[in-house]
Amino acid sequence: MWRPRILYSLSKPQPQPISSRPFTTTSPSQSWLVPKRGHKVKSRKGRPRVPTGGSTRGTTVVWGDYGLRMRDHDRRVSAKQLSDGAETIKKRLRGQKYKLFTRVCANIGVYTSGNEVRMGKGKGSFDYWASRIAVSQIIFELKGELHELVVRDAFRLAAAKMPGLYEFVKKGDPPVMGLTKVTEGVTLDEIKRPWLKMPVSLEATAARLPATSPP
Repeated sequence: MWRPRILYSLSKPQPQPISSRPFTTTSPSQSWLVPKRGHKVKSRKGRPRVPTGGSTRGTTVVWGDYGLRMRDHDRRVSAKQLSDGAETIKKRLRGQKYKLFTRVCANIGVYTSGNEVRMGKGKGSFDYWASRIAVSQIIFELKGELHELVVRDAFRLAAAKMPGLYEFVKKGDPPVMGLTKVTEGVTLDEIKRPWLKMPVSLEATAARLPATSPP
């Protein structure tokens, strides 16, 4: 009796292409303590930025109701110190409704050489991530159903975990240019004017040169 022949394929089934990113409408989460690019390119030591053109960016509370601001001078804070400060705030406010905002990120690599190593032969190996924090810059912000005294105590504990001196600010407080707070009696033009006053005789001596327009 004739029977139909059944053919079996010996080839393995081809795997379906796997998408590198599943379908989602939200952006992938990134850590504010480790940059995405890694430490393939060694970064310079550098210095924190200095607002020289009248900029007050980053000195006021934007998203939250309260903030923690550095008040003494600029410095480099490591990712471990920033993480300790954030964890301290979370432990102090455990069980309460709030949201913590971070205004800085650790994107500067710090490279060190071992002890008793001779000069030269490069920057050394990677040690840790750090952040350049300028003077009067906001580091943490808090928003939620919290009492002001509780937030002050949480920021006090966090400031003890990080280097430098800090101050407590609220939303609506005046911005800061350098170390000077831009209040109602202080304007940007007064801050940017030169500290040394021009001598009285300077106008008389400058007027000796003929000009097409008066000074």
